[in-house]
Amino acid sequence: MASHGIPRAGAVEPRTEQGRKRELQKIEEYQTLVNQVNEKHHFCEQQDPTEDFKDCASTVSSGNLAITELISDDLQFLVPLLRKFPKCYWIWNYRLWLLEQSTHLLPISSARHLWQEELGLVGKMLSLDSRNFLGWGYRRTVVAALESDTLTVGKDNSTMVEQEFRYTTKMIETNLSNFSAWHNRSKLMPRLLDERGADEAARLKFLDDELSLIQEALYTDPYDQSLWFYHQYLMCTFDPHLCQDTVAPHLTPDQRLEYIIGEIDKILEMLDGAEDCKWIYQSLIQLSTMYKASSGMWPDQAASISDWLSELRKLDPLRTGRWTDLERALQTEV
Repeated sequence: MASHGIPRAGAVEPRTEQGRKRELQKIEEYQTLVNQVNEKHHFCEQQDPTEDFKDCASTVSSGNLAITELISDDLQFLVPLLRKFPKCYWIWNYRLWLLEQSTHLLPISSARHLWQEELGLVGKMLSLDSRNFLGWGYRRTVVAALESDTLTVGKDNSTMVEQEFRYTTKMIETNLSNFSAWHNRSKLMPRLLDERGADEAARLKFLDDELSLIQEALYTDPYDQSLWFYHQYLMCTFDPHLCQDTVAPHLTPDQRLEYIIGEIDKILEMLDGAEDCKWIYQSLIQLSTMYKASSGMWPDQAASISDWLSELRKLDPLRTGRWTDLERALQTEV
């Protein structure tokens, strides 16, 4: 078994009697730990969790160094567990709790250093499994903390959006089929342009660059759903009802129509050699209906829309009802 193309050796181990006994032993040890925790649960609810760090620090030595060592040791203890179980919510959440304690208990410089080290660690984790959505979500949390006022007192510029945007580019170049990287990119772009103070010309240049990037990716693998999702996000720029939060919200109606026609022509070219790709037909229909909604008329290419629907029925028969409903809706607009 593999997840995101990453082999999980433990998942393919044959189940032997000896292995079953080891698993039962682990279960017993786990249940013992659970019972120990439950016995202290009531006491823990009455206490401030940061007191454990404060009390322990006072018995070992005084000052921030002891607290830093305690937090660092626990973070290091979790690293091999995280590598073994990269999709375990508990481990990620506990690491986050430890870092939050550093923010509360340590000077800004010491706490920030721990958060910066954590950003390096999550980068290494994503290099092992670049599509681990937990890792991507955790990275956004770490970056938000490093940008926050709590950890940036005295710093003139705390933004990391340029750095994170470059990181998405790096990860996409490593593996095009990365939903999380494309998603993170889409979330960064509006803020990136705002912080750059981009004028209309700069926004158009940025849009053209992103369209070129995704077109190149689609020509590489037109069957990759993650690429079409990002393409669909960029197409929102040309929808008057959705364009306000996009990279170029102030296009003229004529500019929008020109872009839509350009995209339709480029996607039609992809059909040569990829006639069995349902995403192409879906995109052609969506762009054609967008053109119709904006201009009041169908683009010339939409003369083949019934053929596109027929292909969708063949390629995606489980959604035949959906394509039939879509055909009826389109007929009412003719």
